[in-house]
Amino acid sequence: MENDNANNFQEKVSFIWDLADLLRDSYKRNEYQKVILPFITLKRFDSVLSDSKEIIFKTYDKYKDLLENVENVLLNVAKDKKGEPLGFYNYSKYDFKSLLEDPEHVEQNLTYYIDCFSKNVQDIFDNFHIKEQIAKLAKADLLFLLIKKFSESKIDLHPDVVSNHEMGMIFEELIRKFSEQSNEEAGEHFTPRDVVELMTKMMFVENGIHLKEKHIIRTVYDPACGTGGMLTSCKEFVTKMNDAADIVLFGQEVNDETYAICKADMLMKGEKSENIKGPFSTLSKDQFPNMKFDYIISNPPYGRKWEQDEDIVRKEAEKGFEGRFGAGLPRINDGQLLFLQHMISKMKVDEKSRVAVITNGSPLFTGDAGQGESNIRKWMIEKDYIEAIIALPDQLFFNTGIHTYIWILTNEKPSQRVRKMQLINATSFFKKMRKSLGNKRNYLSDDDIKRTVDLYDKFEENEYSKIFDNEDFGYTKVTVERPLQLNYQVTEEKLDNLYTVKAFAKLAESKKSDPELKLEEEEKGKKKQEDIINALKTIGDHLYKNWDEFEEKVKDALEKFDLKSSFIKNIVLALSEHDDTADYVLDKKGRKQPDPKLRDSEKIPLKQDIEEYFEREVKPYYSDAWMNRKKDKIGYEINFTKYFYKYKPPRPLEEIERDIKEVTAEIQELLKDE
Repeated sequence: MENDNANNFQEKVSFIWDLADLLRDSYKRNEYQKVILPFITLKRFDSVLSDSKEIIFKTYDKYKDLLENVENVLLNVAKDKKGEPLGFYNYSKYDFKSLLEDPEHVEQNLTYYIDCFSKNVQDIFDNFHIKEQIAKLAKADLLFLLIKKFSESKIDLHPDVVSNHEMGMIFEELIRKFSEQSNEEAGEHFTPRDVVELMTKMMFVENGIHLKEKHIIRTVYDPACGTGGMLTSCKEFVTKMNDAADIVLFGQEVNDETYAICKADMLMKGEKSENIKGPFSTLSKDQFPNMKFDYIISNPPYGRKWEQDEDIVRKEAEKGFEGRFGAGLPRINDGQLLFLQHMISKMKVDEKSRVAVITNGSPLFTGDAGQGESNIRKWMIEKDYIEAIIALPDQLFFNTGIHTYIWILTNEKPSQRVRKMQLINATSFFKKMRKSLGNKRNYLSDDDIKRTVDLYDKFEENEYSKIFDNEDFGYTKVTVERPLQLNYQVTEEKLDNLYTVKAFAKLAESKKSDPELKLEEEEKGKKKQEDIINALKTIGDHLYKNWDEFEEKVKDALEKFDLKSSFIKNIVLALSEHDDTADYVLDKKGRKQPDPKLRDSEKIPLKQDIEEYFEREVKPYYSDAWMNRKKDKIGYEINFTKYFYKYKPPRPLEEIERDIKEVTAEIQELLKDE
C-alpha cells in the first residue's frame, strides 16, 4: 500500500514535470515554475468549482443586471459536493475542457475566465502574474497545448483525490526541482515535512491536556509562512487530538508566487484566506501590527541580508520596546534574530503563548558582548523566554547541508523550567534516505521524532539532554590592560613612521582649488616635513628608555616649529617600540599608562567571582596587568559544541605513517605513468 501511494505521488510529480517539455524552447529552466505552478493551481480551482459550475453561471446570468454587487449571491451558491460553502467562485461558462472548443480564441477566453473569479482568487493569480504567462504562451503557440495536456491527463487534481497535504508535497517536490535547475534556494520556500512535524510536536507537547478542552479557539501564526506547511501541520495536529477545536491560521509571506500557493491552498481548504497576507516583508511591513497569537511557528530565512528593510527596522528599533526590535539589531547580513524578536512581540501579554522557530547556528553565538546579537540573546535569556534548543542533524534540508536548531520559546514556563534552559543534542537522530533530494540526504523517522520529544518532555539530564541555569550562558567581558613600556630612537626606519601620523602627513596637503596655489602650498608643506625630520636627526641615534627624557629631547629639537603637544606625542610614539626592559610610561598623576597593543579581554562566567578569576587566571602570567572595570560588558552565547563535546583520541602515529607511505607510493606510480 505504501509503495502504491509512493508510486501515485511520483506519477503526479512526473506528469507535472512532463509539462516542462512543452516549455523547453520558450522558457529557461528556472522559469518553468512561473507557468506550471499557477496552472496547477488553476486546474485545482477548476476541479473544485465543477460541482457548482452550472448554478453559479445561471445565478450570475440572472442577477448581473439586477444587482450592483452579485458577490454575496454567488458566494451563497458556490458549494462543494457536501453542500459546504467554497468561499470563492467563477461565474464564466468556461472550464479547462470548454476552453479547448475554441482554439482560435483560447487566449482571450482564458483571460476572461481568470477575470471571472472572485477577488480573493484573482489576488492569487495576480501574484502568480498568470496573465503575463498566458500572453507569452499564446505568442509561442503553447497555450492551447498546455491546457490540452491538463485536460487529457488521467491525473485528477481535485482535492478529494489529491489531499491538500499531498498537493503541498507535490508543490515542494516541484519547487525543489525547479530550484535545482537554477541553483536557487529551495529552502526559502518550504521546510521538509519531517522537520515540520518535529517542530509542531515540540510546540504542542507541553499543552496537550489543555488542547483537549471542548470548543477551544486557538490562533497559530507564521511570519514567514512559505507554502503554509507549518500552519497546516499545526491545525492537523490539534484537530486529530480534538476535532471540536477551532484553530485559526494566520501567515505572512514575502515571495509573491509562494504567497499565491499558500493562499490558494488555504482557500481550497475552507480556511480564512484573508488571514494570509502578502507579498510583504514581515520585518518592514507587519500585516498584523496589533495582534497577538497563542502559537507562533516559523522557519525564517537565514543568512539573508535585511538591508531592504533597514530604514523601517532602524526607525522601529529607535522606539525601544514600544516597537518590535527593542533588544538590539544584528549585523545587516543576517536577519534571524530580528525574526526571533518579532515572534516574541507576537506573544500574548496576559495569556500563555508558545513559539517554535528554526535557525542555523549563527543566532546562538555570533556577536561579542555589547554587540547586537549578544544583546538580543541577553534580553531573551534574562526575560526567561527560551525553554529549549534542539540541535538537529545536518543534511535535512533540500538547499543546504548545515546543522540547524529548533528554539522553543514561551512567556510562561512550567515551574520546574523557570530560569532554566534545556539543550538537546539530536544530531545523531536520523535515518539515511534511499535517494537524496537535493542536499537532503537524511530524514527524521517517527522514532527519531518521538525520541527527541521524549527527551524534552522528561526534562532530565543524560548523554543527549543537558539542563542549565540561564546564567550559565552569560559572561562578563573584562578588559585587561598591561602597562606601556617603550624605547625611543631616531633612526631612518622610525622616521619613515612619521608619514603615518595624520598631523604630519597633512602638512603636505592642500585644499586650494587653484592648481598653482595648491602645488605651492604642498611644496611648502613637504619642505616643513623635511625640516622636522632634519631637526629630529640632531637628537642622534641614542636609545632612550624613558618617555619623559626622550619627549624633552623632541621638544627641544622642534621648539622653533611651534607644534601642538598632541603632535609632539604622536611623533614620540612614531619613534618608539615596545620594550619589556624600558621604564613604564606614566601620566601626570604617576599612574601607569596602558599599552593599546597589549590590551586583551577575558570572558568570565557570570557565576564566577571576577577578582578571584583574575588572580587565578591572569596574574600568574602577567603580574603587572590590571582590569579596567569601566569597560565591563555582559554577553551571552550558547555553544552546543562545548556542552556536548566528546573527546576523540588522535589516531596512532604508526597508522598515520602507514597512510602517508601508501599515498606517497600511489603518487610515485602516477608520476611514472606520465
